Amino acid sequence: MPVQGPAFEVNLPERRPLRPLTGFAGSLAQKVYGSLREAILSLHMAPGDFIRKPEICEALGVSRSPVSEAVARLAAEHLVRVVPQAGTFVARLSLSEIREGAFLREALEMAAVEQVAGAVTPEQVVLLRRNLRLQAALIEDHDFAGFYQTDAAMHELILGFTGFPRVAEFADTAWVHVNRARQLILPQPGRIEATLAEHLAIVDAVEARDPVAARLATRAHLGKLIGFLEPLAQNRPDLFEPE
Repeated sequence: MPVQGPAFEVNLPERRPLRPLTGFAGSLAQKVYGSLREAILSLHMAPGDFIRKPEICEALGVSRSPVSEAVARLAAEHLVRVVPQAGTFVARLSLSEIREGAFLREALEMAAVEQVAGAVTPEQVVLLRRNLRLQAALIEDHDFAGFYQTDAAMHELILGFTGFPRVAEFADTAWVHVNRARQLILPQPGRIEATLAEHLAIVDAVEARDPVAARLATRAHLGKLIGFLEPLAQNRPDLFEPE
C-alpha cells in the first residue's frame, strides 16, 4: 500500500538528442562523459533505460572507445549499471544513495550558510537578490529547466562565499543522485513557488546577518526533498531500485 505523502503525477521529460560534444571541454572521452551525464541527470535518459553504445557512437560521431570509457566512469558514479549477460542501463534512483547525499549536502550547506551569514558583504547580497529576481522571472515563464539551473547557481554562490574553493565541488559530488531525483519534483503544482519562498527565507536571514536563522532556513529547505521522494518511490517503483 503506498505511503501517505504528497500526491502528484510524474511525467518524465521528453527524449531529446544528446548535446553535441562542442558544448563540453576536455578529451574526447571527457566530452562524451559530459554529454551522457547531462542527459542522465536531466532525466532525458530515464532511470532503467537501456544504453546502446552503437547508437551513442553514431549520435555523437565518435568511436566505441571513448563511449566505453565514459560509461565506465558513469558506472563508478552509480549513474550507470552494467549487468553481465544483460547489458548496460541508466541506473534507477536509489533512496539510500539519495538519503546519504542529502545528509552530506545538508551538513556542508548549513555550515556554509552559517559562516556566510556572519560575514556577508553588500556585494554578495546584491548577487543573491539578483539571482532571486531571475528565479521569479523564470517561474512566470514556466521555465522549469531555467529555474533549476538558477536554483543551483544560488546554492553555488553561498558555498562559494565561504572562500573555500573545494566546498562546492564536495557538495556537488554529494548531491549528484539528489539532483536527478529533484527533476521529478520541481514541475509539480506549487512546488517551484514554494522553493522560491524557501530561498527567500535563506537570503533574508543571510542579509540580516543571522547565522541561526540562515541555518534553520537551509535545513527546512533541504529537508523537504525526502518527504516528497519516499511516497514517490512507493507509487513509481519502476524509477527506483528496490530497498
